[in-house]
Amino acid sequence: MSGHSKWATIRHKKGAADAKRGKLFTKLIKEIIVSAREGGGDIEANPRLRTAVLKAKGANMPKDNIERAIKKGTGDLEGADYEELSYEGYGPGGVAIMVECLTDNRNRTAADVRSVFSKSGGNLGETGCVGYLFSRKGIIQYSAERYTEDEILEQALEAGAMDVSTEGDQIEVTTSPEDFEEVLRIMEEASFEHEFAEVARVPEATVTLDEDGTRKALKIIEALDDHDDVQNVSTNLDIPDDFDTES
Repeated sequence: MSGHSKWATIRHKKGAADAKRGKLFTKLIKEIIVSAREGGGDIEANPRLRTAVLKAKGANMPKDNIERAIKKGTGDLEGADYEELSYEGYGPGGVAIMVECLTDNRNRTAADVRSVFSKSGGNLGETGCVGYLFSRKGIIQYSAERYTEDEILEQALEAGAMDVSTEGDQIEVTTSPEDFEEVLRIMEEASFEHEFAEVARVPEATVTLDEDGTRKALKIIEALDDHDDVQNVSTNLDIPDDFDTES
């Protein structure tokens, strides 16, 4: 799962920078609003909302912002009516790309996503063209500089995790979507502090490209991820641990 691990780390670091500009907060607020609208404002009774609030707290979003977003979702405060959309396609080198969006303007988002694909050498495909290449899993990452894999492995498997692996400077715990929150809770109670945690689409297998192809594929992935309406971008691109994403 090296492709997902590396991209998740890139997104996490970029998200920290985005938070300073408010971009990350905007995306998190949208997810909280939709989660509360779909499943109610009770965090304990709404797993999707719990996960959204968890991510918001992890990004240091103020409590007032979270509470206002929940009230917008339940209708207690006026807010935009966001719609969930997903797109599937191929990037340079044939890498699979899935894009999950929340938008208040379907036509705008569709046009923007199509434009990013076409301008970056990709192709937007039909629904289902790459979805079968991914499965939903819980992903929790810990610093390999702070913990050993054996430490994480013992506690995580006891908590109900599916797998534990090390990729570069990250120890990654994989769970089923249903067990994600419980595993994370138990790890936190055991004093293991995570650096990244979410339920994501993980590729069943990855695709390896040469350096030039990897850079071209990352360009479209990052352009999509940078769009305000895009919540998540999933890819089966294998990004080597020593790949320099800054150059």
